[in-house]
Amino acid sequence: MNAIFSPGKLMLTSEYFAIDGALVLAVPTRLGQEFFFEETDDNRSLIIWEAYHQDILWLKTVINYKTWQILETNIPSSAEFITKTLKNVQQLSRTKFKTNLTYHLKTNLQFPADYGLGSSSTLMTNLAEWAGIDPFHLNTISLGGSGYDIAVAKEKSAVLFQSKPEIKYEKVRFNPSFKNELIFIHLNQKQDSREGINFYKSKKKSPELVNEFSEITKKIMLCDELENFSELMMIHERKIADFLEILTVKERLFSDCPSFVKSLGAWGGDFVMSAKFGDYKGYFWDKGFPAVFDWFEIIGS
Repeated sequence: MNAIFSPGKLMLTSEYFAIDGALVLAVPTRLGQEFFFEETDDNRSLIIWEAYHQDILWLKTVINYKTWQILETNIPSSAEFITKTLKNVQQLSRTKFKTNLTYHLKTNLQFPADYGLGSSSTLMTNLAEWAGIDPFHLNTISLGGSGYDIAVAKEKSAVLFQSKPEIKYEKVRFNPSFKNELIFIHLNQKQDSREGINFYKSKKKSPELVNEFSEITKKIMLCDELENFSELMMIHERKIADFLEILTVKERLFSDCPSFVKSLGAWGGDFVMSAKFGDYKGYFWDKGFPAVFDWFEIIGS
């Protein structure tokens, strides 16, 4: 079978405010999602879809793409989402699902599904590359969101991204001299980003506040010392906490941590970023968070 790969992502700045056009810095992860495809000229008009999580099959479904009827599945709700997405692919593509071929399509998510590293965005990007369509358009009609994660998956690179007044982004090299001092801690749960976004949208915000996050992102790109980076991370965290009127993750879980702790993406789950100190692995282990990764383990370079 032929194969396509898209990396996952970590959003380092402007979470939530990305929706309103704040400048985002996001980086690709070493692990991502593989997409394998094969077409058979058998006049059956079927899609045979298999989805794997870390090489273990979790979803199998068979779809007739002439009628978009699900003929067979082990998880109806997931099959319905895949069917909806593939219908969108058919509408946008000039070639896919237009004849009577049978499509054997297989995905493999390389990271745990609860890590929040972009299982959906990597899927959208892989499908778009395979079908020769715009991944941002496919993502918008299938899922929504700012699209920063699509940019990372598509470019396989760190990006500076803005969603407004229109989507624009540039590939950047984010390779800070202190990267080996940075660590990433998983909070043992998958945050519902849509729930967090809806809460954010319910609150009034000013263009000036949106711009403040863009300026922080620009300053972070210029950081050459961990001390300065840490200070900007704490300022960023404080501004969002004050706006949302909730505690920072450090106040909530790691009040005695000697380093900064910065939420990445939707607050309350997924990953946080910090910096190494003393027995940092023992510290987070004792707090109930044993999944601690250094830069190379999660970013890869």
